[in-house]
Amino acid sequence: MAIQFKELDIPEIICIEPDIYCDERGFFAKNYKSPEFQENGIKSSFVQVNHSKSSKGILRELHYQKNPMAQGKLVSVVFGEVFDVAVDLRVGSPTYGKWVSARLSSSNGHLLYVPPGFAHGFLATSPFAGVMYQVTAEYAPDLDRGIRWDDPQVCVDWPISNPQLSAKDVTLPLLSEAENNFRMPL
Repeated sequence: MAIQFKELDIPEIICIEPDIYCDERGFFAKNYKSPEFQENGIKSSFVQVNHSKSSKGILRELHYQKNPMAQGKLVSVVFGEVFDVAVDLRVGSPTYGKWVSARLSSSNGHLLYVPPGFAHGFLATSPFAGVMYQVTAEYAPDLDRGIRWDDPQVCVDWPISNPQLSAKDVTLPLLSEAENNFRMPL
């Protein structure tokens, strides 16, 4: 079984397409194999797995954790579909403030690797979406940060104009005002 690794427009963000084998019983896919990930530039050790369920139109804002607990994330969809986004927060990067997206679904089986130094968020585009993501650092509430979904500097082209946000996400700052200690090179 071969896993395909495809760089997006920001090369550090990698779309992972595992081979999916289907038969009358269902399907089987190998989503993670450490040597293959390392050979393709993903040298992360995952320490925690998070799982969320969202209804259509719910946007889980562009979150990140500051150093020293910055998180890399391996994102997959267990059921449904999401519009998944990563924003480069690395001051000095040629792609600082730029974003990339991927449609992740239980149907296509794709995963997205988002390294430390990027904000990450997603919009549920199906009636319900279950998202699992493995992270490289434990949750540290005192280092948890985010940026607004509609930041005009970042200008993400979300497929919705009025998403449902959490009370916390409504108050997130713009990128220009956000606390960020990511510098190139990481």
